Amino acid sequence: MIIDNNALSLEESVFRQLEEEILSGELKSGESLTEISLSARLGVSRTPVRAALHRLSEEGLIKTTPNRGAVVIGVTESDLEDTYRIRIRLEGLASAMATERLTEDDLKELTEQVELSEYYISKCDTKKLGELDSSFHRIIYRASGNRMLGKILSELHRNIKSYRRRSLDVPGRLESSVREHRQILEAMKRGDSAEADRLTSLHIRRAMENLLGKAEK
Repeated sequence: MIIDNNALSLEESVFRQLEEEILSGELKSGESLTEISLSARLGVSRTPVRAALHRLSEEGLIKTTPNRGAVVIGVTESDLEDTYRIRIRLEGLASAMATERLTEDDLKELTEQVELSEYYISKCDTKKLGELDSSFHRIIYRASGNRMLGKILSELHRNIKSYRRRSLDVPGRLESSVREHRQILEAMKRGDSAEADRLTSLHIRRAMENLLGKAEK
């Protein structure tokens, strides 16, 4: 991909592109990155590439060794578990807050997401179901009315998006996930914020257990 020199600063553009490639799994753990090859591929000089690699190293997404270049680390299993544990707490909070502030439009959108998910289960359309899963949660973030909470959760979602798709690939998880969304929706319809919180936290915990292959004691 050639970077658009006019959209953002070159450093920011290169950084965002490489970060997205790492988080999406396009650049895999253990893969080597060199300034020369990246400059050629992205159509920029080595200066913004060097700066972007430095930022990626600070974020812990790559490891740079003097005279040996950079190697992709990506998101480790420990990172995943930490992220899911944070989500368990914050996603539940978002659902509770959203339940107390739901508008008719919010409720209509959430209902549409769940009904579409139930339809696409019969089609076994994993890609579409993944998109609907993300949309369901984004609507809740917005409906919570807490911009900072929504920003944090959106960033956590983005950081593990390729791994969230893997969770949905576990046999039976898609069907369970859609059922859990339906249960969350019904609790929100009743105005039961405590139950919406509990069900959402359980939903995220189950996703973590499916992905990491470990059950909570």
